[in-house]
Amino acid sequence: MSLSASLANALTGLTASSRRAEVVSSNVSNALTEGYARREIHLSPQSLGGNGAGVQIDGITRSVNVALLADRRLADAEAGNSGMRTDFLARVESLIGSPEDAGSLSARIAELESALVQAASRPDSQARLQSVVDAANRVTGHLNALSDDVQQARMDADDSIAKQVETLNDALGQIDRLNAEILAQRASGRDATALMDERQRLVDRVAEIVPVREVPRDRDQIALFTTGGAILLEGNPAVIGFNPVGVITADMTIGSGALSGFTINGMPVPSGDDGVLGGGTLGAATAIRDDLATGVQAKLDALARDLIERFETPALDPTLAPGQPGLFTDSGLILDPLLEEGLAGRIRLNTIVDPAQAGQLWHLRDGLGAVTQGNVGDATLLNALTTALSVPRVASSGSFIGARSAAGLAADVLSGIASARQQEEFRQSYTVARQGALTELQLADGVDTDAEMQQLLLIEQAFAANARVIQTVDDLIQQLIGL
Repeated sequence: MSLSASLANALTGLTASSRRAEVVSSNVSNALTEGYARREIHLSPQSLGGNGAGVQIDGITRSVNVALLADRRLADAEAGNSGMRTDFLARVESLIGSPEDAGSLSARIAELESALVQAASRPDSQARLQSVVDAANRVTGHLNALSDDVQQARMDADDSIAKQVETLNDALGQIDRLNAEILAQRASGRDATALMDERQRLVDRVAEIVPVREVPRDRDQIALFTTGGAILLEGNPAVIGFNPVGVITADMTIGSGALSGFTINGMPVPSGDDGVLGGGTLGAATAIRDDLATGVQAKLDALARDLIERFETPALDPTLAPGQPGLFTDSGLILDPLLEEGLAGRIRLNTIVDPAQAGQLWHLRDGLGAVTQGNVGDATLLNALTTALSVPRVASSGSFIGARSAAGLAADVLSGIASARQQEEFRQSYTVARQGALTELQLADGVDTDAEMQQLLLIEQAFAANARVIQTVDDLIQQLIGL
């Protein structure tokens, strides 16, 4: 081999060693960078006229465990979904309160029952009658606040859906542009791995909102499909449509057309958590708005209806005229069974017994329809009101089983929500554990800094060997010149 050929071979070796050192340096410095994939440099021998001509760099590739990455993305979506659902149910459960809590819904009803008993023992006491009014107002106020909070949660979910759809559309557009840039980089022979890292980060963001499967295409392009079967990116990015509303009331549902569903490229698609865009945080927000919150509202409305019906019968208060509301009202009116949606937010104490609303306390003792006061020592009606509150009866609506007292019905509402929360927490603990395990596996499959440093030592040796060849060739040339 000639001196010039030896020099050329050594120079290619130096170039390759230098490039390998850059790759190792990049791997080590980005070991904890989100979305970064370990780089691998590929070398091969090159020849010239059948003779060895050193080494050539074939390219740099990203080392990615595709199956593990796909599973981790699905785990991210499931963990986000279960987390949002659990948080909502826990929030409602906390607002209802445990029966042993002084400010809980069950405790409010128990306070009302206790106030009625005390008033019946001294029907002439204005203070005890006022205690009944105050306790009753606390019951209705608690139900009103719960209903308002449930509707606020629906509005928050609707706003979250709008923001997530905007993020989803932006991310899909950026991924499409990165596909084009990666294609251009490949066509010009430049390294596109950094662009691929950024694309992976964007796909990870999409996967948290909607669980997706990434499908590789020719020339390092990718397509995205949801696990529900929708095409998000195939050549061109899909456009997800959604129209948020400003205010949501209990009677507004997606079925009535008052709330917006989803469209993909202008075509309506199923919008539930089990629809084509369900399974991630977007599906969880949809479930809260259209399923979980409406289910909670229905339970609260059934409880409010039961309270109204317990005191609305003429057999309880003979002074009540037909069409006259009882102790509790629907915003001052008699109950209309066909307008139950949102009743928990409209239930009110009858103003006729509330001095704060120009009423008279003696109506609690003498009858809501009484024209004049009766015997101040007569506790008949107060005893009847106490019995009506505590007697077991089958609720007219809701999915309750068996006869319950008012307090028992409130406990059933809490029990149903607590049971749903516990199920979601169990699911969340599983999904979070799975997410953590897959994340650890992905990190372990990523950059191993110890291995990279060992590789750097080998590169250093190769660099030194090639430098030694160049030094030797230089010495020989100097000797030839000196002859």
